[in-house]
Amino acid sequence: MKLETLLVHSGGGLEPSSGAVSPSIHLSTTFEHTPEGEATRDHVYIRMGNPNQDRLEDALAAIEDGEKSLVYASGMAAVTGCVQVLAPGAHVLMHKDVYSVTRAISRELLPNWNIEVSDVDMTDLDAVRRAMRSDTELLWAETPSNPAMDVIDIGAVADIAHDAGAQLAVDNTFATPVVQRPLQHGADIAMHSMTKYLGGHSDVQGGALVFREDGDRVERARRVRTITGGVLSPFNAWLVLRGLRTLGCRMARHVANAEAIAVALAGHPGIEGIDYPGLPDHPGHAVASRQMDGYGGMLSLRIRGTREDALRVASRVRLIRNATSLGGVESLIEHRQSIEGPGSVTAPNLLRLSTGLEAAEDLIDDLVQALG
Repeated sequence: MKLETLLVHSGGGLEPSSGAVSPSIHLSTTFEHTPEGEATRDHVYIRMGNPNQDRLEDALAAIEDGEKSLVYASGMAAVTGCVQVLAPGAHVLMHKDVYSVTRAISRELLPNWNIEVSDVDMTDLDAVRRAMRSDTELLWAETPSNPAMDVIDIGAVADIAHDAGAQLAVDNTFATPVVQRPLQHGADIAMHSMTKYLGGHSDVQGGALVFREDGDRVERARRVRTITGGVLSPFNAWLVLRGLRTLGCRMARHVANAEAIAVALAGHPGIEGIDYPGLPDHPGHAVASRQMDGYGGMLSLRIRGTREDALRVASRVRLIRNATSLGGVESLIEHRQSIEGPGSVTAPNLLRLSTGLEAAEDLIDDLVQALG
């Protein structure tokens, strides 16, 4: 079955009791069980699972081509849930450019759990090999990365991880399963901030881990989620399921708009450079062309000049909104260094752009007038 069809039908299906085409929302926090505490149907208590969560997890496993998935209250809850199953003393190897809050977990929380994190440029395979240690249990990658748009060869890094007995997790938020399916390239876990493209309308928060294989790691992660309570609400699960059904056609427009903007602004005198894998001069273009179906809806504009010049451009947009997050129907721009705050390693002249579903011509006109 083609992915576009899976997106529409994996989270769908008729409700047996009513024949409803749209899934129902099951808001109950508790479910009938026997006096001995056994479930009389499938569920006992909302923190342990609920019908909307089950439906979403089955859909995500299907569209990412995995055996099992777990959903969480946020993308960061999913990231935390992934590393909380590691044993004390474990070593994590992380790409040098990742989402700033993922970096905060590595610096502020993991040391408290006696888990060490090292940074490496995962676009350099020899550097990855040199950075591997006997206690390395997990490699964490983003591709394309946030916000530098680095492209990592998933298959090659997965081989390095597996040769050392480690696993590879890939944050697939920017690409989505429509553009890239990491598990098909050898990754063990695909992570999503469902707040972004999967929800798709800037109105729901959630996260997910999709596992290539079911087994002990999944059960340990499920147990951690049950104990710590980072579960997704039934209503939010229902909203993400609704978003999945239009993800295919939305991503086609996001990608087309991003490509049009990148091509139109390449060479503009006010632009120092454009970080977008779809441009032939991008360092990761060849890898992206091999492992992605399209190049995504995100790009970073490096404005010619200083931080103040970048802020001036951001202040002059009229159609595009200054706001954080990404993947919604509306286009958003942000000065990433300002959002990341003290300690940011992002270039001061970089603006991150999430292209929405507007007409590409209108977005280009807005950026051109803002560049002056």
